[in-house]
Amino acid sequence: MTSRLPISPQVFAIFSALIAEKIGIHYDAGDRELLGDKLSVRALDAGFDSLLDYYYFLRYDPAGVAELDALIDALVVGETYFFRELAQLEVAVSELVAPRVAAGGRPRIWSAACSSGEEPFTIAMLLAERGLLDKVDLVASDISPRALSRARAGVFGPRSLRSNAPPPPFASRWLDVAPDRVVVRPELHAAIDWRRINLLDAPGVSSLGRFDVIVCRNVLIYFHDNTARWVVSNLAGALAAGGSLLVGVSESLLRLGTALSCEERGGVFFYRKTAQ
Repeated sequence: MTSRLPISPQVFAIFSALIAEKIGIHYDAGDRELLGDKLSVRALDAGFDSLLDYYYFLRYDPAGVAELDALIDALVVGETYFFRELAQLEVAVSELVAPRVAAGGRPRIWSAACSSGEEPFTIAMLLAERGLLDKVDLVASDISPRALSRARAGVFGPRSLRSNAPPPPFASRWLDVAPDRVVVRPELHAAIDWRRINLLDAPGVSSLGRFDVIVCRNVLIYFHDNTARWVVSNLAGALAAGGSLLVGVSESLLRLGTALSCEERGGVFFYRKTAQ
């Protein structure tokens, strides 16, 4: 049985358009073979020997909805780990969240496109260390059902801890680390509201309500500029007045023409929605 289905430029074009429409990920012409490999695996598993037939199934057959979820799982990038770009999150908690709690508020934080959940668990640890975990609403979301299932389980492989992001001293209070796995303590599980959200879906994003802090890091780099503008607009709409959006340290919204203002605290840049 063949293990690789051919992908013509025409079939690549309609698939890349479908993927951009559904989940926003942008594939250039140079990515044709890479995308073809990923599509082949899913198409063959679903019983198709033609990528064109597989496309029509996904696009037009009601039964294709479940298979589209499986394809999304195969396409989304799940590269994340505990304590990634930790300084950003530390500043967010100390400079953006803690003062709102001290002023008598109950801040809402959203970890958007959180993949398998290491980021929101890291945020939860930082909150817990300051005694803020039960004083904040923490929502975490991703588009991938498989990633969310792993996040909800709270059990990770050893690669969830990386040498380039060494665990801080407090990590041992919240993570049970063994040679073959890392397990998150139950107190953190109970503090996180897991949701499946597509960042392209404006009504879905709106349904979450307004947030004081949104963390959406290392995601926009996979989108075409027009798609990134749409996503940033959706995220900005989900910010409360005076709320802040954090993106990855290598990302910038300035080229996208966002109405959010760029600010800096403690060496960390974030984007604030002007208070109204």
